[in-house]
Amino acid sequence: MTISYIQIHPANIQIRRADWGKDQADLANMRRRVFIEEQHVPEELEWDEFDDTATHFIASIDNRAIASARLKPDGQIGRMAVLAEYRHQGVGSRLLYFVLQSAASLGLKQVYLHAQLAALSFYEKQGFKSQGDIFYEADIPHKKMQLKI
Repeated sequence: MTISYIQIHPANIQIRRADWGKDQADLANMRRRVFIEEQHVPEELEWDEFDDTATHFIASIDNRAIASARLKPDGQIGRMAVLAEYRHQGVGSRLLYFVLQSAASLGLKQVYLHAQLAALSFYEKQGFKSQGDIFYEADIPHKKMQLKI
């Protein structure tokens, strides 16, 4: 598969807290494209009971959703997805920074995530530290990572 990248200007990116009820179509579309279609995560594993209780985040350009993430009440960051054509341009870093600011404003002292091995260096650059052994979620190798905030 060939991916054409869309050059973006960082000032054009808008990041905000999303409302699962109102923004569910955009959030689900991004997760479907990235996790189910691109990474072949089984659909029944993608949707869970935490979508109703997590804080969701959405990044957009010109009102087009391009990235998403969620933060569970226990401090787990997950379901971080950036559409392929917007990767490697700082969108993920800016989204993660926004999520971390939100976590701090909620009084969380640390956050954690289950990083796909392919994304370890991305999270390490953001200050996350690996913990434990490799494990599998949806047949994809992951490592737990943690960050004190």
